[in-house]
Amino acid sequence: MGNNKLEKILMQGIHGTVETLPEERALFLSTISERIYLALTNKQVIHKGIYKEAVDIMHSEKNIHLYINGELSYSNYSNYIKEATKHKVAFTIVNDGHDTPIGLVFACDTAINHSGKFNFFIEDEIFEKDMGEF
Repeated sequence: MGNNKLEKILMQGIHGTVETLPEERALFLSTISERIYLALTNKQVIHKGIYKEAVDIMHSEKNIHLYINGELSYSNYSNYIKEATKHKVAFTIVNDGHDTPIGLVFACDTAINHSGKFNFFIEDEIFEKDMGEF
């Protein structure tokens, strides 16, 4: 075993495994943009009702996972959990202490072909207001 490899193993033991794209993971509730189908801001999640696009994704996509910002009140996202349960979509409530305008993310565990652009936001009036404040 080379000295460089031994040093790398020791550093991982001391500091843990190096995380890829930590800023992106902090923003997108522990996932990265190339895996995202849909992301909603905090205010979009709080908005009464559930976005049709979210229901469509839960209905049509397989092997997706719902990540929810744990800083939000359960009453704000309970409708998404109920819908996810109905469609057998696993979910995780993320309480990592990062300040993010993102309220929930639908993602998978591999990269998605976004045709060269990442357009996974619903850019409505609520989105514009929420992102403008961040």
